[in-house]
Amino acid sequence: MRAVDLRRSVTAERGTALLAAVLATTLLSSLGLMLVLAATIETWVAANYRSGSEMFFAADAGIERALPDLAATGDWSAALDGSVGSTFLDGAPGPRILPDGRPLDLLEVMNRANCGHAAPCTDSEMDAVTSTRPWGPNNPRWRLFLHGPLDSLSAGPVLRSLCYVVVLVADDPSENDGNPLRDGGGAGNPGAGILLLRAEAFGAGGAHKVIEAVLEKATGESLLPSPVRLVNWREIRARD
Repeated sequence: MRAVDLRRSVTAERGTALLAAVLATTLLSSLGLMLVLAATIETWVAANYRSGSEMFFAADAGIERALPDLAATGDWSAALDGSVGSTFLDGAPGPRILPDGRPLDLLEVMNRANCGHAAPCTDSEMDAVTSTRPWGPNNPRWRLFLHGPLDSLSAGPVLRSLCYVVVLVADDPSENDGNPLRDGGGAGNPGAGILLLRAEAFGAGGAHKVIEAVLEKATGESLLPSPVRLVNWREIRARD
């Protein structure tokens, strides 16, 4: 009996040791997995923040690049009706291949800004009164003004960026002439000499940021070195 009891005791101890080893291995594996997961999330957050910052500064750079061209355009109606564009253009509007290989259609970008879908917008869609476009016939009608890779914007060293920048212009909706393709129709029009700018930056992996700004012609008494000035800007959508 004593030999049998001894064998049972040894077997029980071995079973306990095996169970303890399995539990310890499981615990260590779980801790390792948690560390790997935490590191992955931290890397993803950092990359997402970096991408968002790059997108914002890319869109802002597009607006800054458009300013001298608009300042040199005496009649902003030419920009609104599409007859005058920026000197920074990478060809005629249409399909593009972004640096990361994704397709982008510039006309679709313009259409989505105007009526929310890729197909060409009808006049009734652009004049429709909605919560975001409540001005009816004075609703902004966005036109392509500037577009190209961000790394082509710099006159100095190459920026090495995968961002692509598009800037659109539209009439200020505070105008009351019912003609969004003309800047200020009639004396005393509240929107005369004011434009809306919409900059969209497209980056790797589908990153996308949009900011809008209001641009107005400076008065004759202004001490600004430029005949135009940015009144305000706002970020209206981000997808990073």
